[in-house]
Amino acid sequence: MSTETRQDPRHKSKVVVDGPDRAPARSMLRAVGLQDDDFNKPFVAIANLASDVTPCNVHLDRLAHKVKQGVRDANSVPFMFGTITISDGISMGTEGMKASLVSREVIADSIETVTFGEGMDGLIVVAACDKNMPGAMMAMARLNVPSLFFYGGAILPGSYKGDDINIQDMFEACGAYSRGNLSIEELIAMERVACPGEGACSGMFTANTMSSAIEAMGMSIPGAASIPAVDPRNEDMATRAGQVLQNMLEKGINPRDIMTRKAFENAITVAMAMGGSTNVVLHMLAIAHEANVPLTIDDFTEIGDRTPYLTDLRPAGRYVMADVDKAGGVPVIMNQLLEAGLLHGDCLTVTGKTIAENLQEFTTKPDSRVIYPASSPRSATGGLVILKGNLAPDGAVIKVAGTKHVQHEGPARVFDGERAAFDAVVNGDIKDGDVLIIRYEGPKGGPGMQEMLSVTGAIMGAGLGETTMLITDGRFSGATRGPCIGHVAPEAMVGGPIGLLREGDIVVMDAGKKQLDVKLSDAELAQRATEWKAPPPNYTTGVLAKYAKMVSSASIGAVTTADL
Repeated sequence: MSTETRQDPRHKSKVVVDGPDRAPARSMLRAVGLQDDDFNKPFVAIANLASDVTPCNVHLDRLAHKVKQGVRDANSVPFMFGTITISDGISMGTEGMKASLVSREVIADSIETVTFGEGMDGLIVVAACDKNMPGAMMAMARLNVPSLFFYGGAILPGSYKGDDINIQDMFEACGAYSRGNLSIEELIAMERVACPGEGACSGMFTANTMSSAIEAMGMSIPGAASIPAVDPRNEDMATRAGQVLQNMLEKGINPRDIMTRKAFENAITVAMAMGGSTNVVLHMLAIAHEANVPLTIDDFTEIGDRTPYLTDLRPAGRYVMADVDKAGGVPVIMNQLLEAGLLHGDCLTVTGKTIAENLQEFTTKPDSRVIYPASSPRSATGGLVILKGNLAPDGAVIKVAGTKHVQHEGPARVFDGERAAFDAVVNGDIKDGDVLIIRYEGPKGGPGMQEMLSVTGAIMGAGLGETTMLITDGRFSGATRGPCIGHVAPEAMVGGPIGLLREGDIVVMDAGKKQLDVKLSDAELAQRATEWKAPPPNYTTGVLAKYAKMVSSASIGAVTTADL
């Protein structure tokens, strides 16, 4: 660990500003406000993902300035810079959704570029929307300078006819409207109240799954993951972040000291226990890749088999992240898992203490409503299952939390893209028992592996959620529920078996046996493979084309790497 040979807190910035030959650099820095004594302090980068394009990030500038003040109060010099975000909820169902996963790489690359290029000694990332968080963590793992993640918090639920609603309800309402089960007036009335203000989507969707996993990993301030965006405690936490990072600088605690194999196991365990998003598989694999930590898709199976499901959270349950906060936050869940021997309590965290030491400060017990005790969980195993078989030799992911539909056999309805499948659902062309196949939406095929919440919401709204199944080499929003299988690998664009399916082929899924197969012989699949030809790429220029050339399989995190 780096604390054994403690590094200089100014281990990067001294190269930039020390010595007579660095006078030009110091001159430039004086122009942005630095004084003589600032050149003897650590430089801390603050990546601010504030943006007007989504409620998830619209408030982050306020919090980033609190972080900036906290860094200065802790006797370091803050340097704030911005980077991008893509709103999945807004771009969902459009061609723009293909940019979502691409944005994870752009975020990671941009944070790495500025922090590396400007010789920053430490890094704090202030972020909220889905791809912000894994992008931030990937950059931290690459850079390996003292770093912490600060989450902007979740949105509060809206209220419609006395019931809490959120963005998940809006996508499902579109399906209900298409079947005549909801009037246009009701749809618009729900639209007006579903998202009442700032913050990331409120359920145990991807943003809150990742914030919880990052806290469990030890890379954020304990207790911060569940605080709602509008809660004043967020500003207090933001100010505190400066001192936490200063302590990391002084002790020489770097991300790879924290982001060990055991820390990844902790993060995955908490995500499983909370019924987290299927995207956590993709993102944890990507972060582990950047941290040089051995982690495979099969590890999720092993961890899921031993992890109890402890929460009643949407999309699979009744409550949202604000309710987790009222019930004591993520530490309540972590304490239950620790007491059950399912967490590694000796893992280091950003506080300089271990997970077990941090959790001693949290004494709230489960309320058995939002959070269940490990001794009497909602179910004995976690919310995600990795499937394999002749349709997904390298794996696929299904969220079983909140659904009893864990076995299915039915005819394939094959669609080469999301839009055609969506139209088939809303036009009433999908029947009970059907298996929707949406292919050529993988990392290379889409490109960008777009989420399918528009389709899954339409399926639920049409009343087909427990009678049909959806399989794709794309992925799903954390708000998706029901028997939906994503991340099928190899993807269709590289000749994976999903690209060989034909209308009417019988597909079989058994989550208990962790199997996903098509009832075709090896010989038939091999014959079809000889007849298959890759379609032309959807993009030949620009960022999507570059991404498609560099991106790996979903089974290893859909990371972009120059050695592919």
